[in-house]
Amino acid sequence: MLYTPLERIERPLLVIDDGVIVDVTSRARRPVPSKARLVDFGDSVLAPGFIDIHIHGGAGHDVMESDPEALPCVEALLLKHGVTSYFPTTVTAPLDVTFGALDRLARTIERKTNGDCVHPPEHLLKPTLPLFERFWQASRGHLKMITIAPEVEGAQEIIREASQRGVCVSLGHSDADLGTARAAMAAGARHATHTFNAMRPLSHRDPGILGLVLANTNMSADIIADGIHVDPAVVELFVKLKGPERAVLITDATSATGMPDGRYRLGAFELEVKNGKCILGDKLAGSVLTMDRALRNVMKFANLNLQQALRTATLNPAYVVGISGQQGGLAPGADADFVVLNQRHEVIRTIVRGLGV
Repeated sequence: MLYTPLERIERPLLVIDDGVIVDVTSRARRPVPSKARLVDFGDSVLAPGFIDIHIHGGAGHDVMESDPEALPCVEALLLKHGVTSYFPTTVTAPLDVTFGALDRLARTIERKTNGDCVHPPEHLLKPTLPLFERFWQASRGHLKMITIAPEVEGAQEIIREASQRGVCVSLGHSDADLGTARAAMAAGARHATHTFNAMRPLSHRDPGILGLVLANTNMSADIIADGIHVDPAVVELFVKLKGPERAVLITDATSATGMPDGRYRLGAFELEVKNGKCILGDKLAGSVLTMDRALRNVMKFANLNLQQALRTATLNPAYVVGISGQQGGLAPGADADFVVLNQRHEVIRTIVRGLGV
């Protein structure tokens, strides 16, 4: 079985050449090309590789580390859990630390062919266009997504400028009221970061930012479906309101992901992990969630079938960050990034650009 994820194909035939998908069809419609090497995955499920657009680290490493082994270790863990594309997410830090991290990440992206619940207040800065330009230059134009609180002075200017440069502007870490959130959307914001977490609570007289995020069909939104950050019943409500077309799964994973309980880094500060919770002081600080578990969780929490759930971890995040032509689906011309799942929806194998078949 193969999910594109918009289409379901029985007895699939996925033809790959030089890391790119040539054809996606059924063996009932087309024979195996005579010179092709056939790999049979039996009764497994083939699906697009997962995309995590909000991740801070894993395998004991943080994406802001200067250690050259940090990202390879994080990526090795991601592959075990079906993730073929990810967006390393920085946390609030001194400017020189953030610029250094952006430069290292940009160099990593260029070497390849592709690329928060707690933030120290002493490093929060007023958003200005010159400051945004410095972030843009540090990333060498690879900045694809930013989270901004629209009520902060200067935020609306940043939203307009970033949107014009093709950056996905996401609303989050915000106490914005409904009017301010609407103004941000009019300026170009089109997504919301870890919905419900680090946001003004929803009230029937003061709907705030959540009033816009949950009700507006033009806005996509992501959620941490670990059963800790958001109650399963609220995850179900979120999916019903956003629909499988606008809901996006993220992990918000920290360096503690894939590791035993203990103390780990999140940017410049230390968090404690116990019984699956990442805690800094008395607050949640990221997660140890993996994308394959998030997929199984959302199926359970929101009563989704596999095809619907796959969309929230593949096509939807790809669309949000503007890479849906190359990743997030299985179609001719797209990168041959896919995951092989067993009947329990556990990852058997992860293929990136056809490598690993």
